[in-house]
Amino acid sequence: MIEEGTGALPVEGVPADRVLAEIRALRAADRPTHGGRLFAYVYDPGVAGLDELARAAYAESAHVNGLDPTAFPSLLAMENALVGAAARLLGGGPGTSAPEVVGSVTGGGTESLILAVKAARDARPDLAAPRIVVPASGHAAFAKAAHYLRVALDTVPVDPATLRPAVADVAAAIRPETVLVAASAPAYAHGVIDPVAEIAAVAAAAGVRCHVDACFGGWALPWLRRLGAPVPAFDFAVDGVTSISVDLHKYAYAPKGVSVLLHRDAGLRAPQYFGYADWPGYTMVNPVIASTRSGGPIAAAYATLRHLGEAGYLRLAARTREAVSGLADAVRAVDGLRLLAEPESTVVCFTSDDPGLDLFVLVDELTARGWHTQPQLAYAGLPASVHLTVTAAVAPRVAEFGPALADAAAVARAAGPVVLPPEVRALAASLTPEELSPELIAGLAAGLGLGAGPAPDRMAAVNTLLDAAPVPLRERLLVEFVGLLQRPTW
Repeated sequence: MIEEGTGALPVEGVPADRVLAEIRALRAADRPTHGGRLFAYVYDPGVAGLDELARAAYAESAHVNGLDPTAFPSLLAMENALVGAAARLLGGGPGTSAPEVVGSVTGGGTESLILAVKAARDARPDLAAPRIVVPASGHAAFAKAAHYLRVALDTVPVDPATLRPAVADVAAAIRPETVLVAASAPAYAHGVIDPVAEIAAVAAAAGVRCHVDACFGGWALPWLRRLGAPVPAFDFAVDGVTSISVDLHKYAYAPKGVSVLLHRDAGLRAPQYFGYADWPGYTMVNPVIASTRSGGPIAAAYATLRHLGEAGYLRLAARTREAVSGLADAVRAVDGLRLLAEPESTVVCFTSDDPGLDLFVLVDELTARGWHTQPQLAYAGLPASVHLTVTAAVAPRVAEFGPALADAAAVARAAGPVVLPPEVRALAASLTPEELSPELIAGLAAGLGLGAGPAPDRMAAVNTLLDAAPVPLRERLLVEFVGLLQRPTW
C-alpha cells in the first residue's frame, strides 16, 4: 500500500532517494522476477550483468521518440537491426526462400498479433465482413484483435489428446471472407507446436494469408533445433507462411516490451501502416499502433542481443532444455499428476487425474513454498492444468522443485478439494453475464476475499468458482474482479 502523503502528486516534491525507497517498498510485494521460481510473466536468463547492461542501454534512449525515424536515426538503425536478426533466425533474408522479409518492432506480442490481423483485413477492402480462422489454442490476443478490429473469429477445436487442430477442420473453416489463418509455434497454454506446414498449405490453396504466432517460441525453437531437438518447420522456410511474430522480451531475454512482426515481403506489410494527412498538424505515419514510443526498450533489446550473441543463446537454450526435462521428471514422480503433453518446447504443463488432488489447492501450496506457477481453467473438454514457462534461470532450481512439488501435493491431497457452497455453484452454472448485478458481484467478491488492494494469497476458491462458470460468465467475473482491484488511491 502507498503510505498517506506519498501519493503520485504530493503538494511538495519528494526527494529522489525517498521516492526510490518507496518504489522498492512497493516492489517487495511482487512476485520474484529473478531466481528461477516464477513460471510465468517474466523471462530470466540468469546471466550476470545483463540487467545492468539493459538498464544502461534503456537509459541512453529512454527519451528518444520513435514517432519520427528521420529525427532519431539511432532508433531506426536499432529497429532495423532487430528486424534483420529476427528475420535471419526465422528463415528469411538473403540466400533464403524469403529474401525480401521486412518487419516492424512493436511493444509486445498482442500488438504484433493485432497488426497482423489489421494488415490482413486492410488488404481486402472489398470484404464487408472479414473473418479470421484461429485454433482454439491460439493466443487470446487473436480474439482481442478480432474484437478491436471488428473481424469475425472462427475458432477451430483442438484434439483433446494431441492438443492440435486437425488440418481438415482448419481447411473447412476457411470461407470466401477469410483474410487470415493462424497457427502457433508453440501454443502458449500447453507448449505444443501446431502443424504449421499443413495449415499454411491449406491457407495458400485458398489464397489466404497465414500468420505464425511464434511470440512465445520464435526465439527458442531455432536454438533448440540446433541442439538436436525435433522441431518441425514453422518459419519462412514453409511456403505459405506470410507473417510471423516473435517476442524479444521472452526468450531473447530483453526487457519488456519488444516484439517483432515480420512479413514475407513489403507488399504484405503495406496495409499494416496507418497514414493520415487530413488535418493541419504533422502528417502521421505509423507502422505500429502507438505513435510516440520510447526508444528505451528497443535500445535495451539491441544491447541484449549484441551482448549474448548466437553462442550465448545456444547456451541458454541448452540450459532451458535441461530444466524442462528435470521439471517433467518431477511431475511424473508425483502420483496423481500427469503431463498434459510431452514437452517439445519450453513449457511443462500438467494436470491431475486424482479427484482428491485439487490443482488449484496445489498451486496455492506451491506459492506458499515460493514457487509461482500459472493455473489454467478447464476448457472445451480439456482439463484444468498448471502451466510452467521454463527459462534458463530455472535450471539451478530443478533439484529443489521436485521435493517441493511432492510435499505440496501431499498437503493439497490432505486438505482436499475446494468445495463451493451449493448455492454458489448453482449460481455459477445458471447465471448469465447480464444477470450479474453490482450487489451480487460485491457479495461474491467479499466471500472470496477480493476487494480493493492486492489479491489474496490463496486463490483456489476464486479459481474454482471461475472453473465452474461457463465461459461468458467467467469472462464477466474476471473483468469485475480485476475492476475491484484497480481503483484510484487518493
